[in-house]
Amino acid sequence: MTLWMIWGTALLAYGLFRIWYDNWSGPLKPAEIDAILAQLAGRFEGTGNSPDVLRTFLEADDGREFVMLNLVKAQMEQVEDPKTGQMVQGFDLLKRYSKRFITVLFRTGGHPGMVGRKVGGYIDAWNTEADPDWTIFGLMRYRSRRDMMKLVMDPAFMEGHPDKLLGTLATFSFPTQRVVSFYVSPRVTVALLLALLAALAHIIWLTCSA
Repeated sequence: MTLWMIWGTALLAYGLFRIWYDNWSGPLKPAEIDAILAQLAGRFEGTGNSPDVLRTFLEADDGREFVMLNLVKAQMEQVEDPKTGQMVQGFDLLKRYSKRFITVLFRTGGHPGMVGRKVGGYIDAWNTEADPDWTIFGLMRYRSRRDMMKLVMDPAFMEGHPDKLLGTLATFSFPTQRVVSFYVSPRVTVALLLALLAALAHIIWLTCSA
């Protein structure tokens, strides 16, 4: 009975993980897209972003996960903290925003894939704008396009948006889907970790029962 409990618990834990990690709601429906864009009305003003580009992306939803590539040039000068009124480095506000963002991202089934800092200028580039001195890059995994829009409209995310604006001098992001990767998926990593823990518990039980 104990061995069944050990491996059954591991299997249950993995099932709960997959319920959280995978998209079970399918692609966005046209009515959902219209409702989302209606809620976002007015938020494109002054950003240079196009609601038509977003609509095209949402209408092409295949229900699969995707990774957003983000390039950010942080504000390294002093700015006024909207909460305290004190002067702080803009980058500190960007980091504060990022902590809030990651919390909401996890809540909607996403997570960072990789985050790093820039350590040199463009090595290979043509027919593109000059390097604006990017500071950091991020690869953020989203469970689905629906979940990305849930994040965008989450009150906690919206509350922290002023920190992003003050802490960012320039940025651009675009969605991607993995074609080739040598990194193991969290689906495999979590399965292996749970199997390892169950196997260790199994060995301990056998040792104690001997």
